[in-house]
Amino acid sequence: MAAPLLRKGIPLLRLRLQRYNLLAAGIPPSPRRPWCAAAESTGLEEEVSSAEKSSAEEEILRDIQPIISLAREILHSNRYKDGEGLTVADEEAVVDMLLRYHPHSEDKIGCGLDSIMVDRHPQFRWTRCLFVVRTNGGWIDFSYHKCLRAYIRDKYPSLAERFIGEHFRHRRLHVKVGHKTPKLLSIERKTNNLLLVYS
Repeated sequence: MAAPLLRKGIPLLRLRLQRYNLLAAGIPPSPRRPWCAAAESTGLEEEVSSAEKSSAEEEILRDIQPIISLAREILHSNRYKDGEGLTVADEEAVVDMLLRYHPHSEDKIGCGLDSIMVDRHPQFRWTRCLFVVRTNGGWIDFSYHKCLRAYIRDKYPSLAERFIGEHFRHRRLHVKVGHKTPKLLSIERKTNNLLLVYS
C-alpha cells in the first residue's frame, strides 16, 4: 500500500531536492511555473481600468435601453390586452432585436412564425409574457431576459458575464430606463392569494 504512494510522491521529492541543490550552490532557482500550462500567465493580458469598464457598461446600456423600454412598455402598459397580437412595427422590433438572439429561437419558432402576442403565463397567472404564435396555431412563451443575455454575450463577449452578473440579478433586470418602474419590496403568499408590495 505504501509503495504506490511513494511512487506518486517521488517526482515531487526529486523537484524539491533539485531546488535545494541549486540554492546550496548559490544559483538562484528559476521562478516557479504552474503545474498546468493553461494556468500559466503570459503577462500580455492587459488589465481594463475601472473607467474603461464603466464606459463599456454605459455603451452596453445605451445599446440595449431602447429594446428594454419597448419590451417593458409592451408587457406592462395598457397598450396591449391579454391575448392581443403586436403591431407590425413592434413585432418586427421584437423579432429582430430579441427573438433572434434567444438561445432556443429555432425551437420556439418551430414550424414557422405567424405573429407575436402578449398574454398571461399559463402557470404564473400574474405574469405577462411574450408568446410566439406559430403558423400551425400553437404558441409558446419566450423570455426577453434570455434574449438580452444572449445578445450581450454575442456582441460584448469580454464584458458580458460581469455585466449580466451585475444587471440581471435574480432574473430581474436592474437597469434604469426612461420612466421609473416600481420597485418590488416583498412578496407574501397566503394560501392561494399572492400579495405584491411595490414602492
